[in-house]
Amino acid sequence: MTLTRADMGTWLINLPRAVERRQTMEARLAAMGLPHTLSEGVDGKARATELLKTVDVALFERNHGRRMLPGDLGCYHAHLEAWRAFLQSGKPVALILEDDVVFHDDFLAAVDLALKADAHWDMLKLNKVRAKLPVCQGRIGPYVLNAYAGPATGLGAYLIKRETAERLLPRLLPITCMIDYEIPRFFAHDFRLFGLEPFPSHQDDGKVSMITGVNLGDIEKFRWYRRLPYYRKKAANYFRRIWWLARKGYLFPRCQRHL
Repeated sequence: MTLTRADMGTWLINLPRAVERRQTMEARLAAMGLPHTLSEGVDGKARATELLKTVDVALFERNHGRRMLPGDLGCYHAHLEAWRAFLQSGKPVALILEDDVVFHDDFLAAVDLALKADAHWDMLKLNKVRAKLPVCQGRIGPYVLNAYAGPATGLGAYLIKRETAERLLPRLLPITCMIDYEIPRFFAHDFRLFGLEPFPSHQDDGKVSMITGVNLGDIEKFRWYRRLPYYRKKAANYFRRIWWLARKGYLFPRCQRHL
């Protein structure tokens, strides 16, 4: 099925206390003529008692080599809440946005082309924190559809299909790592997580993160020997990504294809 923007709902994740961010994003979306639904962010600190029941803290901290932050839990659950709202909407595809996204001039054109090529992805990244070792799967107009043999983190703007959200939601609890590390475990969840490059948006939080503080100042890394499990897992994930891509036929570049 070829999708259009009429098939898409847009959800903006925003903590109620982040008023300035919400106003900025609403102005940006209004300037593009893109209607949206506000998806209230989850305050990890205020709801700590409740949210701690959904996480394996010891495993989370081994997987990241640092202390878990309340904002890690809040961000994770905020995306799950946005997905639940999407599934209740009846829409076949969602655009999920965090509240620090900067849209490039081609953003809507990129979304339109991505929707027309929906047969070739299950979840599609429209910006990144990291997007390492891209493997070209084909061309969508002036863009390249990439798989990733390396880490593909950052969930500031992405498209997700209904069937993908339905299948992933039951698999994402209990929490064992940050949401933008869990989603790139496509090899474990068996779905096509690709990216549209050059990315038509980027994130700019002014180095004031609602999760990790000013200039990442709230992060408390463990000493090197306590970070060894994190490094082992990081290395293993390269092999698991490559193996999944090879099995599915996505490991070798196919840039000559027009999708």
